[in-house]
Amino acid sequence: MKRLAQLLRHVITALDWPLMFILLLCAALGLTVMYSAASGTADGHFMGQARNFLVALAAMWIVALIPPNRLMRLAVPAYALGIALLVAVHFAGVTSKGATRWLSVGFTRIQPSEMMKIAVPMTLAWYFHRHEGAVRIRDFFVAGLLLALPCGLIMMQPDLGTALLVFGAGFFVIYFAGLSFKLLIPIVLACVIGIGAVVYNESALCSPNVAWPGLHDYQKHRICTLLDPNTDPLGKGFHTIQSMIAVGSGGLYGKGYMKGTQSHLDFIPEHTTDFIYAVYSEEFGLYGGVAILVLYSLLIARGLTIAVGAATQFGRLLSGSVTMMVFLYVFVNIGMVTGILPVVGVPLPFMSYGGTALFTMGVACGILMSVRRYKIVND
Repeated sequence: MKRLAQLLRHVITALDWPLMFILLLCAALGLTVMYSAASGTADGHFMGQARNFLVALAAMWIVALIPPNRLMRLAVPAYALGIALLVAVHFAGVTSKGATRWLSVGFTRIQPSEMMKIAVPMTLAWYFHRHEGAVRIRDFFVAGLLLALPCGLIMMQPDLGTALLVFGAGFFVIYFAGLSFKLLIPIVLACVIGIGAVVYNESALCSPNVAWPGLHDYQKHRICTLLDPNTDPLGKGFHTIQSMIAVGSGGLYGKGYMKGTQSHLDFIPEHTTDFIYAVYSEEFGLYGGVAILVLYSLLIARGLTIAVGAATQFGRLLSGSVTMMVFLYVFVNIGMVTGILPVVGVPLPFMSYGGTALFTMGVACGILMSVRRYKIVND
């Protein structure tokens, strides 16, 4: 009994309970929607997702027990290992559906790009922690190179969605480290002008004979389909059109749990993974959509609160970055489901089916709990 009490005390002190309460609500909601998306059966996707949640929670608890200073020592080795694996993917990767993103390790396949979502912000946070109080322009340049290398390797696979998330996680570390907003204004203006030019010249740029430098044909088609899904309603535009119909048909209150016609009649593609928000919105409507956004907002607010109260520069930068990574997941996924962003294959945190993404989210939340726990210990 004494040993059990010590174990329970260890578990209780390792977890940040406000964050844990939000995560449990997300898990309950995610499993509820997954049951409906899996056509009301407890087999396959639903049971698999339940196991994925347990693995993610275990990973979160283990990471929460690791002191931030020890995480900092793991940053550079994790980054180096990730880069080596990404290079190995380029030469000996497994190709599936036209993309080479996996490595076979005998009994299973791994996707090295996933680990870079954590390894990159850890390494950049370690770098700026070492230069705390004396950050120079040169340091931002070095950090940019550390970020560009894995993003470039991931883009070569090609995997635009993961490259976007890795870039976002690393960029937020650089920004939180003191990058002046004035330096970003020219980049923002260039992006606005570029997007405006693409929209204005859509008919010419989206012609089959026009190649877009730096992008594969399927990536060009995704952007052109975003601008006008009806140009290929049964092909490239099918995903966007059907998901928008599902979201819109939910109305204010939704059609009711397990009564969504778009999902249960298989009009929504990838309805258990990338487009599960369409299933949710059709059944729970606008009010349900707002509720899940409020839940994600609470999660992000808690993460930023932990970041502000962190005891070290490393803890502040890392916890702030992984929190904003969750924001990117939510923003990009809901943006592509509602037709305001191109389809890039980014899952919705704690709702989309998939063990790898859930494991990454578990590690991210474990980092937040570690930073919070050892801040309290230091206090």
